[in-house]
Amino acid sequence: MRPEDTRAQILYGEDNIMAYLITSRKNEIIKQASKLCSSADYRREQALYITEGARLCCDAALSSVKIKILFYTSKAMEKYGKYIDVIKEKAEQIYEIESHIAPMLSETKSPQGIFCMCKMENYEHNLPDIQRNSHYIALENIQDPANLGGILRTAEALGVGGVILTNHCCDIYSPKVLRASMGAIFRLPFYIQTDTVQTIEKLNKLGFTTLAAVPDSEADKITEVNFNRPTVIIVGNEGNGLNIETIKVCSKSVTIPMLGRAESLNASASAAILMWEMMRKKSGGVL
Repeated sequence: MRPEDTRAQILYGEDNIMAYLITSRKNEIIKQASKLCSSADYRREQALYITEGARLCCDAALSSVKIKILFYTSKAMEKYGKYIDVIKEKAEQIYEIESHIAPMLSETKSPQGIFCMCKMENYEHNLPDIQRNSHYIALENIQDPANLGGILRTAEALGVGGVILTNHCCDIYSPKVLRASMGAIFRLPFYIQTDTVQTIEKLNKLGFTTLAAVPDSEADKITEVNFNRPTVIIVGNEGNGLNIETIKVCSKSVTIPMLGRAESLNASASAAILMWEMMRKKSGGVL
């Protein structure tokens, strides 16, 4: 029995673009890409991550993301050829992969067969560089990738200045966050900080009003808050909310007034309402 050929084979070369064919799941490039899908530590170590899907990968290509490798199946080329042609122009390397390899690069049940290995750069910003005339959302220990991705998507849609992530939020580069964000990560500045209290203290010194979002009827109603000054709203963990120490160092606490019997809202829903009201007031009541 002949050993399996794990090497990439030349598929074609035209217009200064070389493409290769990978037929084996044991190919080293495929194993690396698969590990990037499953391991946040490996993503940070390699400063690389995987995007999946025709629209998301095309969005990355059009958003100045550095695409190291494009992977696609022949079926994907037939169905999403226009997207792949755009991505090819930006990709450093191009590989067609056989369909049985695609599930190794995907967490979805029915992958489209288009994947990009992207470089982590030009996204994460340092807190001292934050725009001091903007409004932001800060997240403390958000653990659900769907929540984080949804918040990023809403923040970008509403024109929020950026997102501050503190106290070990889930990995912003995880495939689930990327999908849920619908590409917002490529366009929205974000700031990763390790300590929420220290971060808020720095923001206070920089002249921001810091608002702790809490399910407390005694807190100021978000609908009655003035957003004339640069503001950061801080939203806490899905189950436990904000830490007491975090609330104490904020300028004030705010809450979403509710008429029903629910005591609180999903973190993503809460963040969406808070951001909407903040950006509506900032723009003079018009969005």
